[in-house]
Amino acid sequence: MRIVRTLSLLLAVAAIAGCASSHVLTGTPRAPIDPAQVRIYHGPPPGHYEEIAILNTSSGALTYGEQNKTDSVLQKLRNEAAKLGANGVLFQGTADGERSGGVSVGGGLGRGGGRSFSAAGVGVDISPRQKYASGIAIWVANPPPPGPMPPPAR
Repeated sequence: MRIVRTLSLLLAVAAIAGCASSHVLTGTPRAPIDPAQVRIYHGPPPGHYEEIAILNTSSGALTYGEQNKTDSVLQKLRNEAAKLGANGVLFQGTADGERSGGVSVGGGLGRGGGRSFSAAGVGVDISPRQKYASGIAIWVANPPPPGPMPPPAR
């Protein structure tokens, strides 16, 4: 039972650590807003906008599937921007993390209380490769209406 509790605690810590987002202020934050109001821009929005912060995030240690990883990082960018009062994120891109998985084999022998014992084990890391994303939290003075974005001006 103690092993199960320890393993559960380790998984919870890994999941929380893998879900962290961060920001570096480059402007003035505003009052927080609903993340649903934050729009992702793949190029500079038309008109005037103010930069608020540089955002970085990752998909999390237990997110499987490329689409799920992308959805996860975009939502985390929206959430972080909303905390800063930004109504947009100027998306900078994504990158895949390094694979740290593998197979481990271990064994041991011991003697205690006049008895001998031995143990062996195999461990396999099945955690997926994380996706990392970055963006710039922005406040757009007159955001365009929802719908397809026009191509960026050249």
